[in-house]
Amino acid sequence: MAMNRLLTIFFYCLTPILLLSQPIRPHPENPHYYLYQGKAAILITSAEHYGAVINKSFDYIAYLDALKEHGLNYTRIYPGAMFETADKWITGNPSGPKPRDLILPWARSEQPGYMTGGNKFNLDQWNPEYFARLKDFIAKAGERGIVVEICFFNSQYSDTWMVSPLYYENNIQGIGKCAWQDAQALGCGALPEHEGDYVRKITREVNSFDNVILEICDECASIGTGVDRAGPWVSRMMSAAYDTERELPQKHLIAQEVEGPFGGPMDFSLDPRLSIITGQYLWGGGEPNARDGQMGGMRGLDYKYDLNKPIELNETDWYPIWYSGDKIADARVEAWEFIVGGGAGFNNLNGLYTPENPAGKSPENEQILGALQNLMQFMEGFNFLKMQPDPQFVVSGFEASDLHHRAISEAGKQYALYIHHSTLHGGSYEVKPGKYQENLVVSLPPGNYKVDWVDPARGVIVATETLRDEGGYRVLSTPTYTVDIALRIKVQG
Repeated sequence: MAMNRLLTIFFYCLTPILLLSQPIRPHPENPHYYLYQGKAAILITSAEHYGAVINKSFDYIAYLDALKEHGLNYTRIYPGAMFETADKWITGNPSGPKPRDLILPWARSEQPGYMTGGNKFNLDQWNPEYFARLKDFIAKAGERGIVVEICFFNSQYSDTWMVSPLYYENNIQGIGKCAWQDAQALGCGALPEHEGDYVRKITREVNSFDNVILEICDECASIGTGVDRAGPWVSRMMSAAYDTERELPQKHLIAQEVEGPFGGPMDFSLDPRLSIITGQYLWGGGEPNARDGQMGGMRGLDYKYDLNKPIELNETDWYPIWYSGDKIADARVEAWEFIVGGGAGFNNLNGLYTPENPAGKSPENEQILGALQNLMQFMEGFNFLKMQPDPQFVVSGFEASDLHHRAISEAGKQYALYIHHSTLHGGSYEVKPGKYQENLVVSLPPGNYKVDWVDPARGVIVATETLRDEGGYRVLSTPTYTVDIALRIKVQG
């Protein structure tokens, strides 16, 4: 009997430690959000362009410190199957290392002839220096409370495929003799087996970390492969990660972007192997069931929320080159709308981080990161695990054609609302500054409430009131604002 009591005490004391050591996972009380290090979590960031590990000239400590300084907790990386040529798209693109700074999972052979200089790669031999850097990056991120989403693949392009170690001219095995559109399909000889080996190797190497999400592939259908051929290939890569972890101690979440028609070959939303549904850009391309288009993060909230999985908008337009007008405000409003709409994770893709300036230090970036920090603090002011999207909370008052809004609530207890004036500009918003004031008709149960209007850019309360509501409809008038405003209502007593 005494021994049983001792064992009970031992396991009772051990349980919190075990919970803290588990990898990030959907929260058991509300699977639209995360449980990470024993706490409910939403992932919010403005991240570098995925080259922190593969680019040796990128000081990832300075970068991670900048995220931590602003209370941000999320980043993404490409681990090496796809990278870009130096300065492609934007000067200082971290995912376009100079040849001397490139570090990849595969070891170099003794045979010269790699496309950008140096020896070819040996796809049967791994590079210890790379995996030491990968694990150090994840460990340093974990020390700062930052979750790392490892995106194994991105669609190849004609120029990226030519420099990939998986391209036949760049490896001593001669694997990958196919067009770039075929690099993420099953018809290129032994290439898929080597791609699977790469997924399995990385999955094993990072298994001990609690701050890792495994993502399969960005944009493989919509860029060039098409859903019919990309779908079976993604499924095979997903199995490579999922089946590998079945034999390992830790089980990590697996994410995949939805492309093409819902329920089609590139929609794994209902797949039991899939943990996280991702969308890129605000609304994706074309209609919701476009043949090869991307779903988009906002569409994920509108169409996939009922599946009870976390939904991420894990890549926006690339700041600043694909934004217009007031770019800082453009980046702010998309984050606030998505997260206040029930999103689990948001990543603003930020070109201000470069090898020369890995912390992205600038007044411009300070405003971007500050607005995301304000968003995190706004959400942490709620018991968001109890909340869900609430399109009926505001009955009327949104007449302007350029007004966008999202709300979540726990009926009768807490309400969050965000509104902004913008028009869609490509994959992002272009804000429309003005002098705005709305009279919103809201539906509240009887109760005593505290009402705060919050400026998202500054994170300050600009107006507050208490009200006694007898139930039914009530008019709430916003303070005058120029682009956006957020509302927090909490029951008192």
